[in-house]
Amino acid sequence: MSKRTEKTIVDIAEELGLSVSTVSRALNDHPNISARTKEKVKKMARKLGYRPNAMAAGLRNNRSKTIGLLVPRISMFFPATIGTVVQNKLQEHGYNVIICQSNDSYEQEVALTNTLYSARIDALAVSTTLYTTDFSHFDIFKDNNIPLVFFDRVPKNYDVTIVKGDDYLGGLTVTQHLIEQGCKDIVHISGPLTCSLYVERVAGFKHALQQHKIPFKKSRVFYQELTRDNAWQACEKIFAQQPYPDGIFAANDTTAIAILEYCRKINVRVPEDLKIVGYSNDPRAEIIHPGITSVDQFPAMMGERVAEALLDLMQQPRQTPQRHAAEMVPIQLIKRASSEVKVNKRKKSQ
Repeated sequence: MSKRTEKTIVDIAEELGLSVSTVSRALNDHPNISARTKEKVKKMARKLGYRPNAMAAGLRNNRSKTIGLLVPRISMFFPATIGTVVQNKLQEHGYNVIICQSNDSYEQEVALTNTLYSARIDALAVSTTLYTTDFSHFDIFKDNNIPLVFFDRVPKNYDVTIVKGDDYLGGLTVTQHLIEQGCKDIVHISGPLTCSLYVERVAGFKHALQQHKIPFKKSRVFYQELTRDNAWQACEKIFAQQPYPDGIFAANDTTAIAILEYCRKINVRVPEDLKIVGYSNDPRAEIIHPGITSVDQFPAMMGERVAEALLDLMQQPRQTPQRHAAEMVPIQLIKRASSEVKVNKRKKSQ
């Protein structure tokens, strides 16, 4: 079997009896090349299976017109929404986006960072893994003044541009809401404290308890990956013995939905016996019954801000150190039936 060889503009030029420069201009729609010649060149390029070498073009102008986007899991609602917005926004400006997922593996994040650097991307946007505490694998971008933006899961004490949600306020707001609904024994199911998000949400949770003079109990806080299976296991511990809590603050909606399912199994009524609040306002939180109160993090807005930060940094001269900024995306508590008991006015009047 003969080895397949990549066709080049030289092959097209030889087939058509044209100069290489004419073929190159025709493929790039140069105004000095006639429409007839352009069509003839493009038809031959399709016939030969010619593919333009974008990397070679990038080497000539020191720009690849390609951006890297590194996220934990593209299957999750929040990063998927951000990724879609970032890609659409950057494509409007002529950039392609390579989306990679680390699967929350630090080793995979390191490997993908090196791969994206080798691919000569013009900039990189990152939401880190749950366990990233050493950010030195990103130094190669900083050292070479390649724009670097962290979003959502961001580092502390690492001089880069960041775009993040107000997770402290989110934790505070959720806990205050549960207390206002009469909750005095609140469980918080958090993610691992190696991740910036959960450090801040736990801090907000503690502050709200302190404000209302409710003791913080270590036994009422769980630190774990926020999966359905882990939520189910946490519920088995929470409801193993009385007294049951009267409120649960889940740090994502997957966990909140799993708690609701568990409560149905053991006949705990939501919201009468237990009030539940999730986080991120996943579309599932609205369609499940009862609807789950959650925190909207405005992922589309975050995606816009990430794209704008990348475009702003790429306009700065490559030779000069990058200017860095920090931007906070607001949060909003979306109240639903899982945390609020509705009084039936008709019954009350009878």
